[in-house]
Amino acid sequence: MNWLMLAIAPGVAISAYIILKDEHNREPRKHLIISFLLGALSIIPAMLLELPIAFTEQHLFFKSTLGNALKAYLMVALPEEICKYFMLKRYAYQQPAYDEPFDGIVYAVMVGMGFATVENILYVYQYGMGTGILRMFLAVPAHATFAILMGYFMGKAKFETKREPYLLGAGLFWAILFHGSYNFFLFLKDTQHKDNEFSLLMLLGALISLITGIVLSKKAIAVHLHKSASTFTTNNLNVNDQ
Repeated sequence: MNWLMLAIAPGVAISAYIILKDEHNREPRKHLIISFLLGALSIIPAMLLELPIAFTEQHLFFKSTLGNALKAYLMVALPEEICKYFMLKRYAYQQPAYDEPFDGIVYAVMVGMGFATVENILYVYQYGMGTGILRMFLAVPAHATFAILMGYFMGKAKFETKREPYLLGAGLFWAILFHGSYNFFLFLKDTQHKDNEFSLLMLLGALISLITGIVLSKKAIAVHLHKSASTFTTNNLNVNDQ
C-alpha cells in the first residue's frame, strides 16, 4: 500500500495547499470533492482520445522532432486539457459558489489534481516507487501549473462577460501550450537516443518549462488573491458601517 499512498499524496497535498490559500471565501466542500472526482473521471475520455498514440510508437516520423511535437501538443496535451476544461466548465463554472476570480484557480486545480492523481496511480503501479518519487516533484506539480494557468483565465472569464469567449480560449490555450512543451522535451529525451548530454539537455528543457509554469502560477495566484482580499475586505467594511 505504500506505493498507493505515494501516488495519491502529491495531488492531495497540492489540492490542500490551494484550498488553504482561499482564505477569504472558502468553497463548499461538496463542490471541491465533486470537482476532484470529475477530474479523476476525465482521464477516461482522455485515454480513449490518446489511443492512436499506441499505433504511432514504432513509426519513424514520431521519433523525429516534428513527430514528437505533434504527439506532445496535439495527441496528448490537447485531449487531456480539453477533457479537464470540459469538466470544469460543465460543473464548477456553473455553480453560484463560483463567485470570485480565485475560484477559477481553486476548481481548476481540483479537477487537475483529480486527473493527475489517477494518472499517477497508473504510472506508479506499473513502474514502481522510483517513478512515484520522480513524478512527485515533476509531473504532478506540472499538472498543477497547467490547471492554475487555465483557472486564472477562467476565473476572469466568469466576471468579464464581454471577453468571456476570449478568456476561456486563452485559459485552454496556455494550459495546452505548457503541457505540450513539458511533454515535448521529455518525448525527445526518450525517443532520440543520441547521448547523455542530449538527454540532460532535454530534461533541462522540461525543467525550464515547469519552472516557468510555477513562476507564472505564483503570479496568477497572487493577482487573484489580491483581488479577493480587496473585495471581501471592502464588503466587510460596508457591512460593519451599516
